[in-house]
Amino acid sequence: MDADVVVVGGGSTGLAAAIGAAAKGARVVLLEKNPQLGGTSARSIGTIAATQTADQRREGIVDSADAHFEDMGRFSQHHADRPDNAVLARVLADNVPESVRLLSEWGAVFLGPLDEHLHRKPRLHQIMPSSTAYIYHAERHARKIGVEIVTEARVNKLLTANGEVTGVEFERDGKAQSVTAARGVILASGDYAADPGFKAQFISEAVAATEAVNPTNTGDGHRMALALGARIINPDMYGGGMRFVRPAKPGWQSRLPPWQWLMRVASVMLRRTPRSLMRPFIMGFMTTVMVPERKLFQEGAILINSKGERFADETQRMVFELALQPDGAGYILFDDSLAQKYTRWPHFISTAPGIAFAYLRDYQKTRPDLYHRGDTLAVLARSLGMDAAALQLTVDRYNTAAVRGDRPAIGQGPYHVLGPVKNYINYTDGGLAVNTGLQVLGKGDAPIPRLYAAGATGQGGLLLKGHGNHLGWGFTSGRLAGHYAAQLAPRSSTQG
Repeated sequence: MDADVVVVGGGSTGLAAAIGAAAKGARVVLLEKNPQLGGTSARSIGTIAATQTADQRREGIVDSADAHFEDMGRFSQHHADRPDNAVLARVLADNVPESVRLLSEWGAVFLGPLDEHLHRKPRLHQIMPSSTAYIYHAERHARKIGVEIVTEARVNKLLTANGEVTGVEFERDGKAQSVTAARGVILASGDYAADPGFKAQFISEAVAATEAVNPTNTGDGHRMALALGARIINPDMYGGGMRFVRPAKPGWQSRLPPWQWLMRVASVMLRRTPRSLMRPFIMGFMTTVMVPERKLFQEGAILINSKGERFADETQRMVFELALQPDGAGYILFDDSLAQKYTRWPHFISTAPGIAFAYLRDYQKTRPDLYHRGDTLAVLARSLGMDAAALQLTVDRYNTAAVRGDRPAIGQGPYHVLGPVKNYINYTDGGLAVNTGLQVLGKGDAPIPRLYAAGATGQGGLLLKGHGNHLGWGFTSGRLAGHYAAQLAPRSSTQG
């Protein structure tokens, strides 16, 4: 096989890179190791932060790339001791509006713009009906303009000659194959959230044992680039925490086809219909993989394992011990007074910025698989398959002042449990060092000829705190990397 540009990875970044290169006239081959395209983007909440979009103009919102850039700094101010690539943040803020415009052109429909704390203007654009729509529309457009997509093709080596990257070696159907790249290779293979070795080396053994949202993000692009002298910036930074497990079957909302005409109708309905009538639709999304509020633990809920044992301080930002429990799972236990409290504002179980708040009754209705109730601890233990004596002992121990401190004791029943919950690593922020042209930097920070990286692979020290910036960077950096690689002069045959 041969191409002008080879893209490694078939998530949002890889598809954007392939489309970006093909739009400049390049012959593009995209290699994806999984049977289907998608990456972490298809498992995300699905928001992109952008300014000066058609959706903002429709709502009369006056915003700017300058304001977006400044607000990114507000999100990352708690990491002042960390490298934060302001140059790449500027690239994102300036170019993400065009990414949203192109996504809309390909067929994507957004709900919003929505608010989020620290964004001074509403600028979160929520894809409809779910994040899988990004891949649906981008893949259709990529194939339409001639991108050759090869799935179940795991890239394991960068090929080089005369100091330049010339292609890749990959495995498919048990056979080693290769594809040459006349202009360049773009690494868009995601992060290393699912690689225990990288996580143990860069972060900790506890994080190494923690499950990743995307179990196939194993740092393939990072590993291949490191072999050529590349380096990783902010290798120990990551995003993650406790989430409710996914339902056994996806909700009907996520099964809606992302057809443009249907989503436009749905978008108009969501904007014009009273929230009370649309709440069931919104709650189907809200109670899927949401994060339980830490305030719930601060006000007296405890975290137990499947044996009925309390094993850690639940008020931590991340309860690392959860990953070491049976099945890596835990359950949130609380009394009836706390249950009654979490049925109305401002006491919510979970939230999605700018969209809605979910209360205990919402979980009872939309996620009965997560909810258990017992008039006594013994009854509750039976419903969960736990040892009743062990659960009673756990509550008695917690209720001693020496253990719970200033937190409320667990009082009278009925008692309630939400779970299981698990710790998940959403992403790792350690990305290859790149320049503004998305070229991977090697020894002495000199560009490795004809090698590019984008998205999480090429994050380059950029801190993407807050919602909407990781997806925005993926689409934007991928598209730009595709443009840059396609515009290189092709290698001559004498160069190998």
